[in-house]
Amino acid sequence: MYIFDVTNPITLLLLLAATVLLIFLGKEIKKPFAPAIALVFFLVLVIIHSVQLATIPETNYDEIRSTLLGCLSFDLVMIFITFFGYLWVDDIAAKFYKKKSIDNSLDWFWNKV
Repeated sequence: MYIFDVTNPITLLLLLAATVLLIFLGKEIKKPFAPAIALVFFLVLVIIHSVQLATIPETNYDEIRSTLLGCLSFDLVMIFITFFGYLWVDDIAAKFYKKKSIDNSLDWFWNKV
């Protein structure tokens, strides 16, 4: 079974750097589709890792299970980061294009901080 191992430190740093770059690219071009690409990517990774976790073969069960749980943990943290990045860029784009936003996506978050 092939596992896209995001617990490898080099892969982890590359994915983190790519995600941050996509968020700042979206900020610069004022389009929220750039962070949405990263968000969809990590959602697909969660689905892939969940399916792999559900269908682990009996050989090397403990090793594969711990790797997949680490991958799922990283995926969920990155979904959290990219979701807030998407909301941030969406708010910037709405203000720049003077579009009425349905809600102030981040106001509830920043008011409590």
